[in-house]
Amino acid sequence: VSTQSTGIMRKTSGDLIKRLWVVFDGEPGLDYGGVAREWFYSLSKEMFNPYYGLWEYSAIDNYTLQINPNSGLCNPEHLRYFEFVGRICAMAVYHGKLVDGFFIRPFYKMMLGKHIVLEDMAEVDIETYNSLKWVMENDPEDLCLTFCAQENRFGEMVETPLVAGGENIDVTNFNKLGYVKAYIQWKFVDRIEEQIKAFKNGFAYVIPLSKLAVFDENELEYLMCGIAQIDVEDWCKYTEFKGGYSSTHHVVVWFWKAVRSFDNEFRARLLQFVTGTSRVPMNGFRELQGSNGPQKFCIEKWGGPNDLPRAHTCFNRIDLPPYNDYHTLKDKLKTAVECTGGFEID
Repeated sequence: VSTQSTGIMRKTSGDLIKRLWVVFDGEPGLDYGGVAREWFYSLSKEMFNPYYGLWEYSAIDNYTLQINPNSGLCNPEHLRYFEFVGRICAMAVYHGKLVDGFFIRPFYKMMLGKHIVLEDMAEVDIETYNSLKWVMENDPEDLCLTFCAQENRFGEMVETPLVAGGENIDVTNFNKLGYVKAYIQWKFVDRIEEQIKAFKNGFAYVIPLSKLAVFDENELEYLMCGIAQIDVEDWCKYTEFKGGYSSTHHVVVWFWKAVRSFDNEFRARLLQFVTGTSRVPMNGFRELQGSNGPQKFCIEKWGGPNDLPRAHTCFNRIDLPPYNDYHTLKDKLKTAVECTGGFEID
């Protein structure tokens, strides 16, 4: 997927905003939206894989991504790669799709040209945040700090001056504010200046960055990546039924009981199985997109008790057989999600 998708770098900006028509090799079918969603999802998994050394997880968890400041040592073509990722992210926004990756909050603020403050550090590196906060609230002279930062670079501790001659400037109670500001600038901006510039150039090739001015960093995250925590009640509220099912039908009641019993990760996998993406749009399930625009999640009665559920990603529909008991439904649903990597074509 990722290798064949690099042809996007040869397309004009006008080509990239035309209606998408995605075809997977060896998987014939018509793309009414579901296949494009799956393409963005599959491509995202490759683009943001920390294994390639271009992105890394933040210090606070193992799913929030940040740019690896040493990406150039891992890939000499890293800047072209970041420009490519910027184009893909902008295409996803333009076409109303989502990318499968969540970034640290300062990343979105940098896209919007906003200043990064100490509080942003808390969501990325709580230990560094607590250290800098202590400096701000106390006299740091006894710590013997200088205007330098240390980082582990491939097993070696490297010291970097935060300002010119920083190794000779002691941090005192009078200049500690400047030290904290310089440290934040180095941590989030200076180390990845070339990479973020390449990403923004790629994004702006499709959508001018000025168009993002109406959003704040939270809204931009939702716009690009959807909502991380899946609200089951909202999911239920914006679901349609076909084939004789209704919200009170015992099979549907069992379905939502099973969904509530799953952890958020498996709920996301179920959502991806049915809709082609594991993310929820910015304003919840009411903005779920299908082949002809807005399309609610749909549960349709189909098949018999021995059949597995099947999905139609272009129409956000799951065909759910009329099982005889809750445990069978839950087991069949889990089997369908865990064993199916493709999608059904109507």
